Amino acid sequence: MAEIYKIGELFSGAGGLALGAEQAEIKDKNGEKYTCRHIWANDVDEDACRTFAENIMKNKEDGTVVCEDVENIDVASIPNIDGLLFGFPCNDFSLVGEQNGMEGEHGPLYSYGVDVIDHHDPKFFIAENVGGLSSADDGRAFRIILNDLKNAGEGYKITANLYKFEEYGVPQTRHRIVIVGFREDLSIKFEVPAPTHKNSYVTCEEALAGAEDVEHNNKKTRHAEKTVERLKHIPPGGNAWHPDIPERLRLNVNGCKMSHIYRRLEADKPAYTLTGSGGGGTHVYHWDEPRALTNRERARLQTFPDSFVFQGSKESIRAQIGHAVPPRGAKVVMEAVLKCLAGVDYKSVPASWNSQLDIFAVMEEEGKEDLYSLENKEQR
Repeated sequence: MAEIYKIGELFSGAGGLALGAEQAEIKDKNGEKYTCRHIWANDVDEDACRTFAENIMKNKEDGTVVCEDVENIDVASIPNIDGLLFGFPCNDFSLVGEQNGMEGEHGPLYSYGVDVIDHHDPKFFIAENVGGLSSADDGRAFRIILNDLKNAGEGYKITANLYKFEEYGVPQTRHRIVIVGFREDLSIKFEVPAPTHKNSYVTCEEALAGAEDVEHNNKKTRHAEKTVERLKHIPPGGNAWHPDIPERLRLNVNGCKMSHIYRRLEADKPAYTLTGSGGGGTHVYHWDEPRALTNRERARLQTFPDSFVFQGSKESIRAQIGHAVPPRGAKVVMEAVLKCLAGVDYKSVPASWNSQLDIFAVMEEEGKEDLYSLENKEQR
């Protein structure tokens, strides 16, 4: 026998979170298998939806990808689901963005996940965002989001943790907050799975071995001669402001010395964090060859298998890869969720935030719920 949990997803992107969830598989003490199966997903990006449909939903008669602005989704039309995933857009919480928090265009989008939870009462949910979420608006945004998720539907017991995905076998220093919630009536408390690669990171050289032989999504970027010459003067780990760069090749940018500009990888270390952008010297650059990585190489650093074919232009694919959750990291979290559901013990570590004590105590001390949270509740 097998226990298969039906999954719905908002802001699904290309499918990194979904792929990791579907790769997760555990067995309980009786040998019964526990797995997940996506049956519904939504995103507004047409190329990402095509990628998701071709790689995650292919050959699924009951699988649906809705390419539509989340504001136009009829929550009641979503099929019954056991679990909800949503990596809500992070632009307004990112440390490299404007950090507009709840006042930004993308800040309140998490509330659509709350709407789905309110309507469907799934057994569990997994929400993901950038590490900067915890400090946005001096921590106010994080408190609001956790409070709304805790009180969604019939109530959820939640655990919030900052995952350093390089400690779980992802060849990239990608740090993300993941919030896991179990419906209160299940009496399940999620524990953070212990790191598997804390002292044995997967390096760039290991991750990219043989990537040049993959046929699809592997077109190289054509660089200007000046860019190639500049890169030749930048050592592994260096960036556009390295002292070895001749004056004639230096960037004339006042007051800006971002570390990722023309930064080259180091073969014996995990990559730095990939982003969805690519202009202005942010493509991510090879440690040995004076060039940007191909999309397939970027996908390798995000732990997508070579069989995962992205749809769209080279620029669109670069964005899809950069915005994705690394499947290997998602798999670790989902395996822990399945073990909780199956009653299987696993090695764990303390969560970054004991949400019941550290977060909500602040709101109790203030003596009232946040106004934004109250307004959202009334609208829902």
